[in-house]
Amino acid sequence: MKIGVVGLGLIGGSFCRAIKAKTNHQCLGMDRDSGTLQEALKVGAIDGILEVQGLQDCDLIIVCLHPKQTIAFLTEHAGDFKKDGIVIDSCGIKTAVVEAAENLLGQNGVTFIGTHPMAGREFSGFAYSLPDLYEGASFIMTPMPDTDAEKLKTVKDLAKALGFSRIVITDCRTHDETIAFTSQIAHVISNAYVKSPTLQNQSGFSAGSFQDLSRVAKLNEDMWTDLFLMNREPLLFELDTIMKHLQEYREVLERQDKEGLKSLLRDGRILKENA
Repeated sequence: MKIGVVGLGLIGGSFCRAIKAKTNHQCLGMDRDSGTLQEALKVGAIDGILEVQGLQDCDLIIVCLHPKQTIAFLTEHAGDFKKDGIVIDSCGIKTAVVEAAENLLGQNGVTFIGTHPMAGREFSGFAYSLPDLYEGASFIMTPMPDTDAEKLKTVKDLAKALGFSRIVITDCRTHDETIAFTSQIAHVISNAYVKSPTLQNQSGFSAGSFQDLSRVAKLNEDMWTDLFLMNREPLLFELDTIMKHLQEYREVLERQDKEGLKSLLRDGRILKENA
């Protein structure tokens, strides 16, 4: 296949590197930063630069942009993709992106499949991309009920070839509600956690617990602002839920309720053990 990757940041760059390292597909890259494109060429992550007029020649386009940028790109180039070709994305929310893409591309004979590679690092940019970023990771797909089975298989096969160990098929709503719990709320908590004034004293006192809870506080605020706002209702539900439970811990601590505290801690341990 001829594959085009749009946006050579951490995710897009890792797609390029993995495609070149693990498959025989041709890989072209598109990015607004010419320096990034030249670096990708230099290290062999892409075979060439993808121009707008070349979109129609690609069998598969992987759009690796922030959600709003993804929708804008698809809107601007809806008529430029290969007829009977495939376009996928890498956004962390699916409902808004898939609905927009279906409306834009379906009428032009292009198959859009929402996808979400469950991998990343606390760093961003092509410089941090890796050919093995997706090894052992999950690859979530949110096809429509009428998505062509052969097109779906093409994307599945590519994901497996790139190292993804689990392909998860779901609908957009389930994806967004679950991601609000498994990813988005974790970023909110981590980001809020490091705002304690005690952070200034942590050096020499911190070990695994601090690193685990604070790791994703170092985020891209532009991307995560879009993700949070575009998935507002599921994220608000998770925020309300955890704030309720935190209040329970506060109340038993305040009244020095040993058995109540032990019960709350036991409940959490058992839930995690059974998850």
